[in-house]
Amino acid sequence: MTNTESTNQNAADATQLDANDATDLRPFRIAIPQADLDDLDRRLAGTRLPAEAPGDDWSYGTPNHYLRDVLGYWQQEFDWREQEERMNAFPHYLTEIDGQTVHFIHVPSAEQDATPLLLLHTYPGSFADFLDMIGPLTDPVAHGGRAEDAFSVVVPSMPGTAFSTPLVDRGWTMARVAATYDTLMRRLGYQSYGAHGSDGGAMIGRELCLLKPEGFLGSHVLQLFSFPSGDPAEFEKLQPADYAALEHMQWFQSVGGYNAINASRPQTVAVGLSDSPIGQLAWNELFESFGNGTSLVTKEQVVTEVALEWFTNGSAAFGRYHFEEAHSGAEPRVNNARIGVSVFADDFKSVRVFAERDNSNIVFWADHERGGHYASLELPETVTGDIRDFFREA
Repeated sequence: MTNTESTNQNAADATQLDANDATDLRPFRIAIPQADLDDLDRRLAGTRLPAEAPGDDWSYGTPNHYLRDVLGYWQQEFDWREQEERMNAFPHYLTEIDGQTVHFIHVPSAEQDATPLLLLHTYPGSFADFLDMIGPLTDPVAHGGRAEDAFSVVVPSMPGTAFSTPLVDRGWTMARVAATYDTLMRRLGYQSYGAHGSDGGAMIGRELCLLKPEGFLGSHVLQLFSFPSGDPAEFEKLQPADYAALEHMQWFQSVGGYNAINASRPQTVAVGLSDSPIGQLAWNELFESFGNGTSLVTKEQVVTEVALEWFTNGSAAFGRYHFEEAHSGAEPRVNNARIGVSVFADDFKSVRVFAERDNSNIVFWADHERGGHYASLELPETVTGDIRDFFREA
């Protein structure tokens, strides 16, 4: 793992603003008002489910039997204050960048040569994606690893989501978020850093590669979203596993209607999501891999993520990212910066032929026989190991 200028700064230095910057970093603690919890309890108790579809399975979308099961867990077993305490075990901050409040966790490692690392969350998802990874990444020795594999981690909430709210203006594309995060890392005193991300976080990680700010060490992602161009020559290079990956892409498109809705009418669908916590749960069916039986995400993890989105009313902003990307007019660009990908068995399967067409400097590729779209929640040790492997040669 390469030493950088920033890694020699102590934690105090890393949390100071540039003297010329008019804004500041404000410590933040999560404390959802009890009135909001009481309101949630009332809404859950008054849940009205839709008329049951024939068979009540996942073929029409989220089924009633699943919603009843999770509703019962949410009401009788789930403890938000316990999750809140778990989140508050890490230091949270707020700052203003590009007119937007940005929330983030910042945990500098005690290891002198730790590599600064952005952890970029999914959609749907949040900074909570990474709670089980922060300790092993920042203090590897305490978790059976090596001191030279330490990272100082920064886990931001995408503008408009969680506590980076509200979204103040239009035009928030993944490229704009990438530029915002680069500003954040410089504000924290890091002159060199890398990134890891999944889903929207993977897209932001690739945008950071395209931005390629000075000292950027590259991005490790869980998906490289590259698709067939229509050139027959591409298909001549495909292996049997690649055709299986294409079939998985077709399945995902057949159930992923939220992409089209968010890209066209995000504010319309957000009305129902913002008024019904069970509606929010149903809409976030990606946590259950659309019910195909492969998800390893626990009920506690699902409800934690859904409750966080509910309390912070982030569904509209999440949806608008799809809209902004669809209407940005940005032309496709080849990424020449350092990038690596971990492909999990039940997630979007990046096809190397297409990925290498769009990314000329793929230096790490790992295929895993277990795990899905939320590998950071499902298999945090595996994802942590791949991050270490990718950045060892940075």
